[in-house]
Amino acid sequence: MNLKDDLDNTNSHFERRYDLDWLRVLAVLLLIYFHAAAVFYQGELGEFYIRNDLINPAIGWFIFFVHQWHMPLFFLIAGSATWFSLQLRTPMQYVSDRFKRLLIPFTFGTLVLVPPQVYYKLLNHHQNIGSYLQFYPQFFNGIRPQGNFEWAHLWFVIYLFVLSVVTLPLLLFFNKQTDKFWYSTIATFMKQPGAIFLPAFPLAMIEGALRPKWFGFQNLYNDWANLLLYLHYFIYGFLLCSDTKFRQAVDQYRTLMLFTAVITMSILFGVQATNILPVRGYSWEYILYQIFRGFNSWCWVITILGLGQRYLAFNNSVLQYCSQASYPVYLLHQTVLVAIAFYVVQWNLGILEKFLIISTASVVIISFLYDVLIKRLNITRFFFGLKSIDTKQVK
Repeated sequence: MNLKDDLDNTNSHFERRYDLDWLRVLAVLLLIYFHAAAVFYQGELGEFYIRNDLINPAIGWFIFFVHQWHMPLFFLIAGSATWFSLQLRTPMQYVSDRFKRLLIPFTFGTLVLVPPQVYYKLLNHHQNIGSYLQFYPQFFNGIRPQGNFEWAHLWFVIYLFVLSVVTLPLLLFFNKQTDKFWYSTIATFMKQPGAIFLPAFPLAMIEGALRPKWFGFQNLYNDWANLLLYLHYFIYGFLLCSDTKFRQAVDQYRTLMLFTAVITMSILFGVQATNILPVRGYSWEYILYQIFRGFNSWCWVITILGLGQRYLAFNNSVLQYCSQASYPVYLLHQTVLVAIAFYVVQWNLGILEKFLIISTASVVIISFLYDVLIKRLNITRFFFGLKSIDTKQVK
């Protein structure tokens, strides 16, 4: 989540990847609207912390579409950031950096940012739990789903920390291949017709083999489908930055990948709309469905990466500001949104009006909190994973 810092400090002979910064910023912004929409969703992907009495089927299509590629894109971008980071740091410096930027914000967030979400969720389900101060000790009573303790949206942070450490020996091995010949060979092969689809094969196999049992409860210790899926995307992101021919391959097949992504997504929508999706489990129908999902996700991730390379390879003051803000915004966004949604769903308004109020108010309040309380104070910068600054130099 700290791609900007790594890029800003990269030696001049490494090409700057502003497109990846833009994609990360836009993905974080989209997450606010995704979770605002989740207030009005009920389906196989689960239930959000706050639920409106009425739901909207159209919002369900939006949730399903974004869910297909959103988190895989995050992990691929994180893998790309790791490639830049390891060009600048020793292994020990890298681990220390991951500790400061991931584990400390995760610990802080779990203790400070997550409990209000659980509190409002219980209130939304009409549970009598008293004031927030009375509830806070109860947050540590048992682990979700039997208890209250969880890490909510911060699962991404702890997963990224674990993947960063676990894959480090492999990434260092990749990095020590001084002639990089095998990078170039694989990258050249990826430019051959059809080769761009091959990395989807292990992703599809993971979905087909593991998703029927581990559907997606992000508890780290019993979530093998997500762990292995995101590990692959993380490594793919690292490798995609290792040779410019990978970037050329993505650009070369951008239109083909977009066409394939749209067609396969239309098929998935059709399966959902006709209610022919089999019950989750190890049936051939459900396994094939999950394999198809894994393939479709790869197509969307590469399509979005290609569109970013084509249209977002530029820098400006907006990117400079938002790129630094994106990580604190990610950490903060769901707590603010849940608190706002708890009150808005009680109003006598339509779904569209509630969605616009929740999403807009969240963007405004989160932006304010970042600019006033996080960006300018070193103590909050520390807890939100940002480097310390001389506050006198903050504009």
